[in-house]
Amino acid sequence: MIASLMMYARPELEAAHRRYWALIRHSLAARGIDAHETLSNDIEEFAVWEAPDLILSQTCGMPYRLSLHGKVQLVGTPDFGVEGCPQGYYRSAIVVRADDARLDLAAFRDARFAYNQTISQSGYAAPYAVAQRHGFWFANREQSGGHIKSAKAVAEGHADIAAIDAVTWRFIERYDDFARHLRVLEWTPATPGLPYITALNMNAARIFDAVSDAIAQLATDDRETLSLRGLVSIEAADYLAIANPPMRDN
Repeated sequence: MIASLMMYARPELEAAHRRYWALIRHSLAARGIDAHETLSNDIEEFAVWEAPDLILSQTCGMPYRLSLHGKVQLVGTPDFGVEGCPQGYYRSAIVVRADDARLDLAAFRDARFAYNQTISQSGYAAPYAVAQRHGFWFANREQSGGHIKSAKAVAEGHADIAAIDAVTWRFIERYDDFARHLRVLEWTPATPGLPYITALNMNAARIFDAVSDAIAQLATDDRETLSLRGLVSIEAADYLAIANPPMRDN
């Protein structure tokens, strides 16, 4: 039985994530569901998401739309209390250097855009939709491999602009010194947040209850560290309704 909570993993959150998983495991066991003591955060994401013995993992809305729908079950969506969003929803901070004089997205038409990966809702699909409303898409794009790397590339002048998951941006502001060199140009519209998923042969309702109980039992400090507020149900149709950008990066 495999489980992973890799989406918001970073060293500063490791201890809180470990205690969170211990509570989830205890709550799962109380419902007759066994799970490994440790998380498999170092395994390639699709190998986890598509594993037939997947107990619990967190994915992004765009991979769910593109390939995971029908292969996994939605368990629930954690609510991180993102300002300006309904429960369980999030948005992207479009960040630029603090000293960049340009004041609106249209002025960045010819800018260097850094993104984590093309299958990212927050890092690619969301800014694509916003840019399209201004009649363009960034021709000068570079894949960074991660939100933190995208933000750092902008801060260090290797890129001009990036879109960062609001929860990740919260952690960057909290933990990364380079955040002081960045500012939020604008926010993308809210979309459903990163859902917890499980394999088709698992009892998703029991897992939802187990995770909900674990969040309720988290120590206040851990809940604040992880920014967790609760677990909500968001329908698959709400994820599938979001438009995908073109998949070719050219």
